[in-house]
Amino acid sequence: MNETFSGLTTLGDKFAAHVVLSAAALALGVALGLPLAVWATRSRTVSRLALGFASLVQTVPALALLALFFPILLSLRGVFGDGLPTLGFLPALLALALYALLPILRNAITARAEMDPGVLEAADAVGMTKWQKLRLVEAPLAAPFVMAGIRTAAVWTIGAATLSTTVGQPGLGDPIFAGLQTQNWALVLAGCIASAGLALAADLLLGLVERGLKLRRPALAWSGLALVATGILTAMLAGRAQPRDTVVIGAKNFSEQYILARLIGERLQDQGYSVSYRQGLGSAVIHRALTSGQIDVYVDYSGTVWANEMKRAEPVNRREMLRSISQWERKSSGTLLLGALGFENAYAFAMKQQRARQLGIASLGDLAAKGRDLTLGADLEFLRRPEWRAVDAAYGLGALRQKSFAPTFMYDALASGEADVISAFSSDGRIAADRLTVLEDPKGALPAYDAILLVAPRRAGDERFLAALGPLVGAIPVAAMREANFMVDRAEDKRSPEAAARWLAGRLSR
Repeated sequence: MNETFSGLTTLGDKFAAHVVLSAAALALGVALGLPLAVWATRSRTVSRLALGFASLVQTVPALALLALFFPILLSLRGVFGDGLPTLGFLPALLALALYALLPILRNAITARAEMDPGVLEAADAVGMTKWQKLRLVEAPLAAPFVMAGIRTAAVWTIGAATLSTTVGQPGLGDPIFAGLQTQNWALVLAGCIASAGLALAADLLLGLVERGLKLRRPALAWSGLALVATGILTAMLAGRAQPRDTVVIGAKNFSEQYILARLIGERLQDQGYSVSYRQGLGSAVIHRALTSGQIDVYVDYSGTVWANEMKRAEPVNRREMLRSISQWERKSSGTLLLGALGFENAYAFAMKQQRARQLGIASLGDLAAKGRDLTLGADLEFLRRPEWRAVDAAYGLGALRQKSFAPTFMYDALASGEADVISAFSSDGRIAADRLTVLEDPKGALPAYDAILLVAPRRAGDERFLAALGPLVGAIPVAAMREANFMVDRAEDKRSPEAAARWLAGRLSR
């Protein structure tokens, strides 16, 4: 419990960002929903279409809705220019505002439909215009019901906003996702408590407004609104305290990436830079975020860039691959490949030692021949990557049963028997700790995966920035990286990614 409380005390900036995003999305949802509701109350066709659209949006998982705005905004750059953000606040704002529409619309339309016809006829009888009728009769009668819808939308929005971490927007999803990947349950609990506390506080304050409207006590309603406005304003001021020239460090969604991001961050902070982190990003998203300048630096893997970004499949040696990637990055976007860190984190297929011996499986060819009834556990993106297609083409592994897991949980799935073989990572310390057998790849279907440091175009000419990170090139032995990864991933005596990064920094080869 002490760890959870300690985690809560570090979430100030995430909490403030979460408040600002949720408030902005709810405000946009109200700004779109209320005029649409008024129109819908005067047209059955509009009512059906509006409620149908809002209901349809609700059927799309929030995570998918957030992800869909990335390609949508990317395609709109042709119209609005390269300055249009595709990650972070804007896609999260748009997705969450759409998510907030349904309760606002439905409550407003229902409130109008349930009004006493006599009251409305009386308004017509005294000669009120449509605007006077709306302002003086319909709006006051509907206000408590509309406010109830806004309360529901607020709670939904605050909860769904935790998923905005996946599109690079800081918030209370950061500790939840990082905790899930590193199995740091105190961090997960801290994020959940903060998010739930915010949702309850918002519901309580908006409830005051609703009660004030229902009881016709303006002072109560205004008090609730004033408290809400004070909270939002405080969060906005706290968010503005961050220096403008902040280096944004990206990270994908597994332990090694969290550790390396902190290692980079600490080196930059030592040189006087202010840093922030965007973690939990997928491979395609994080690379585009770098080339478009929305993050400044991150660690990728040569095989990933080779296959996913360059669309290359032919085998080449490691040196030639790095040279080609460097040229392609500089020519296509101005991105700088600062260098390889010194270790490789390749995809590798691993099985429990005893199970592999029992079945006589030592290579991917053996797996294809003898393992047709086995289950392959893969990380969330591997089965959609070109590397999997290359392995399947070389060995015919498509007949295996397939399950997807978050990278951290693949090893638990193997230990529990949920999977018989997993797509592991060669720098993962759990391969040795769990005594797993790594299957040989005699056909060389999997490319090299040197960890490489990529720098955004706008930082490629910053000599102080490059001097701070230069000593990392070629300085991290794979054994040290494995041990650092295992510190974070092991079940007992776990370390945080920050602590593992500090340990790793003390063992750099230069």
